[in-house]
Amino acid sequence: MGNATISRRAALAALAAGATARTAVARTRARRPNVLFILADDLGVHDISCFGRPDFQTPHIDTLARDGVKLTASYANSCTCSPTRTALLSGRYQYRLPVGNYDPLIRANIGFPPEHPTLASLLRNAGYRTGLIGKWHLGVAPLFGPLKSGYDEFFGLMGGAIDYFSHDLGTLAGPPRTPDLYENETPVVREGYATDLFTERALAFIEANRARPFFLSLHYNAPHWPWQSRTDPGAPRANDFHFDGGSPSVYAQMMAALDEGVGAALAALDTHGLRENTIVIFTSDNGGERFSYQWPLRGEKTTLYEGGIRVPTLVRWPGGLPANSTCDGVNITMDWLPTLLRVAGARPHPRYPSDGADIMRMLAGAPPRERTLHWRAVDQAAARRGQWKYLRFGDLEYLFDLNSDPGERANLRQRHADVFESLRSAYRSWDASMLPIPDDARIDPAILRRLEALRPPY
Repeated sequence: MGNATISRRAALAALAAGATARTAVARTRARRPNVLFILADDLGVHDISCFGRPDFQTPHIDTLARDGVKLTASYANSCTCSPTRTALLSGRYQYRLPVGNYDPLIRANIGFPPEHPTLASLLRNAGYRTGLIGKWHLGVAPLFGPLKSGYDEFFGLMGGAIDYFSHDLGTLAGPPRTPDLYENETPVVREGYATDLFTERALAFIEANRARPFFLSLHYNAPHWPWQSRTDPGAPRANDFHFDGGSPSVYAQMMAALDEGVGAALAALDTHGLRENTIVIFTSDNGGERFSYQWPLRGEKTTLYEGGIRVPTLVRWPGGLPANSTCDGVNITMDWLPTLLRVAGARPHPRYPSDGADIMRMLAGAPPRERTLHWRAVDQAAARRGQWKYLRFGDLEYLFDLNSDPGERANLRQRHADVFESLRSAYRSWDASMLPIPDDARIDPAILRRLEALRPPY
């Protein structure tokens, strides 16, 4: 088959995708689409069954693949939590903001700046009712919080993790524990399993706002540690950190509760006649942890290997996107701000341009455009362009061909020295344009040693 034929087919696909996207946007003029953004916490790229999880099923989440678009090259902006959430809210590389350089975020004077426009505030300015249910982890009240960053209402945790039953958090050293469940900015006490509490509140939000455009961020803390299911609160824990307790069985039960919650939210959209005009996005804030199924990828949360930054992403919009389709184009968390603003008819802030791309045409079937994406973490760096990925881990540098080697095992930096130098140079130029990583963003070495003593072998 000649290149001319391929080019004609690509051009026709682009025209068709553009027509689909334009039609979808035209539909929003009559009734702008609602947005239900479901963010799981520490969910690995293959941890739902439609992405290959072999030992349990996620039937409700899987319906989003059947009825929408499955994104097979989807990335989080970071290998850890708060930086990715910063990118989601701002639509920018998180390293442009001080808060985006911290994780774990444990400093009371650091948070998402209230004066910075967000996806929530820009949609609210356009007439949307906005709500965040679940995990915030971008600074604590009274200086920071969802209500200061564009959300009309909030129910959930301000910090990074809570006990699923007592809704408080311990430290690596043990007691004291800190309660962390809020109604707006007021601490509250509620009985119940956290995943179910967040689902129940989401159903109430959808019902209350069924007659108006809404943007609901449903940010579950599941399946983040501590490892607790509805029926297994876990044995007494030495601490709340990643490596204490849990089992594959408990993880599967946590995922079952998450899947049921997603199913209930989708059913609520059907009940209120909102299915056709609601964009549902399901994804994760970073790669998975030790109970995740990452094969054939290498690495996990906290690393810039593919297992630490690749995430499962599904998008359903019956009024605007094809069902049962696949998108292989590279995309990243910060793309959602420009994408959702356009379909909602909302305006970006001119002083805070997004680093993300509007991917709606790509979701509708248009060929993806080549782009270079960048990541960094303490002692790590990465960049991807097309099939190529540059990675620095400590003092070691690599070049991987992700098309032939998704597990990042073969270092091609000498065989393709020109590609290696090009990507490394691009990364260095980009890094110089970001804020430096502050010294106090580094975890205390003593804590790191204690964590490493608990880490299972790769």
